[in-house]
Amino acid sequence: MEYTDILKMVDHTLLRQDATWDEIKAICDDGIKYSTASVCIPASYVKQVAEYTGGRVAICTVIGFPNGYSTTAAKVFETQDAIANGADEIDMVINIGWLKDRKYYDILSEIKAVKAACGEKILKVIIETCLLTDEEKIKMCEIVSQSGADFIKTSTGFSTGGATADDIKLFARHVAPHVKIKAAGGISSLTDAENFVNLGASRLGTSRIVKIVKNL
Repeated sequence: MEYTDILKMVDHTLLRQDATWDEIKAICDDGIKYSTASVCIPASYVKQVAEYTGGRVAICTVIGFPNGYSTTAAKVFETQDAIANGADEIDMVINIGWLKDRKYYDILSEIKAVKAACGEKILKVIIETCLLTDEEKIKMCEIVSQSGADFIKTSTGFSTGGATADDIKLFARHVAPHVKIKAAGGISSLTDAENFVNLGASRLGTSRIVKIVKNL
């Protein structure tokens, strides 16, 4: 696989708490130059990024991030605000405690509410696989498939682990055909990226792939 094909699947990401505007701007410049799928940046920068990029790269931001335990109303408001400011894609974190408590209806209702706030914009659902059992991952594949969301996503990158080959294989077996897969966290090489794509991922959340390509 050519690295240019991989770059088209990359959500070029900078979500560190101390990210400055100069760093965010550099992420945008690289996203435009290397034709990444999007730049994934904090919601507080979305309006500024939209003005700076002028539609030259898709803007992704995160909702309920990274812990997922905001109220549904808060997540819906965050989503509406982000889209009003220019976001094209929303990556939301589920309420993991609800999943542990088997509050499946509440999780489904929340994803549907955020998707309704997204309208035609892309919604990716982060389930934080490193904190889940395989049974819980499979259940989330079912819930995301029913919710109207566009993607299921492995990880925030802020917990105890990121994407694994086994998780992408599990997603590929259990999500409905209309649900796409995003691998995120710990993608450190072009080989890693290609392996995840071959297993079924069509988006890659990473800050490293563009850096690698720049050094080639």
